[in-house]
Amino acid sequence: MASKLLSSAQLGSLTLENHLAMAPMTRARSLANVPGSLVAEYYAQRATAGLIITEGTSPSANGLGYARIPGLFNQEQVAGWKLTTDAVHAKGGKIFVQFMHTGRVSHPLNMPEGTEVVAPSAIAAAGDMWTDQQQMQPQPTPRALTTEEVKGLVQDFAKAAKLAVEAGFDGVELHAANGYLLEQFLNPHSNQRTDEYGGSLENRARFVLEVADATVAAIGAERTGIRLSPWSTFNDMALADDIDALYEYLATELQKRNLVYLHLINQENPKCAATIDNLRTKFTNTLILCGGYNAEQAEAELQKGRADLVAFGRDYISNPDLAERFEQHAPLTPGDQSTFYAPGPEGFHQGYTDYPTLAQA
Repeated sequence: MASKLLSSAQLGSLTLENHLAMAPMTRARSLANVPGSLVAEYYAQRATAGLIITEGTSPSANGLGYARIPGLFNQEQVAGWKLTTDAVHAKGGKIFVQFMHTGRVSHPLNMPEGTEVVAPSAIAAAGDMWTDQQQMQPQPTPRALTTEEVKGLVQDFAKAAKLAVEAGFDGVELHAANGYLLEQFLNPHSNQRTDEYGGSLENRARFVLEVADATVAAIGAERTGIRLSPWSTFNDMALADDIDALYEYLATELQKRNLVYLHLINQENPKCAATIDNLRTKFTNTLILCGGYNAEQAEAELQKGRADLVAFGRDYISNPDLAERFEQHAPLTPGDQSTFYAPGPEGFHQGYTDYPTLAQA
């Protein structure tokens, strides 16, 4: 079992220890939006993943919509993230930072002074948002970005990509999934613009592709990946009528740009499965699948050639040595959901850096 999953893999010019990726997961431990030594310890504990993809990290102050999430747009954040990249590389790991601008999925109480909630259109996302000050609060109506502001945001991603390399990351992942800003532009439910960034699927995809172009120009295609979630309704995303055509267009265009990988969230339904199989034919560089896999299911996807890497999320929270556990057919430790996004009574390390490895257990 798991002969391919645990064998070395190639990602562009990088050689990975195995075919496991650690999926990006918001953990909300970056006080004042700067990752510190505790964050570095957390990722270093999980450095035996073939590829670590960090939690969503905003390339802009306006994208810090959740409490205690990190950014990467100033030198303090570069220095904070360098603690993590140095710690992961010291253990032989590889790490990409995920760029996540939250867009309308936000609340002003979670954001620094002088910022505002912005989105493609002035349409609020349904649901509430946690704030440390006032607990759950309704998500506000965002301000629609002007055309010039959209173009400025493209450059924010490019600047952040350069800072990521300065901070020691092996690459960046653009988060165009799960209802955040990049997907908000893709989806006609959240994007009702009448300029060049709205309307047709080509116009709705324009911002994502311009961000990809600017990132590639800044740091190279071999350091640029992207995450998409066709058929997901997370964060109040309605299903568009042109999903298959939109994502086929995106995959085709992203392949032209030679991005190092495409990371797809598998929704585990027949429509999503068919879309993934179609996108596999359009995007021929590395394909990462994520979606509640166990070791046997991941191995099957790799053996079929349906994926080149498989990402694991929650299992990595409570099993820092996940690859070793798979190798030894050892049981997995269940995670404590109460500390996924918040500290335990003993502090921020609880449910974060205190899960034991097999050797420690």
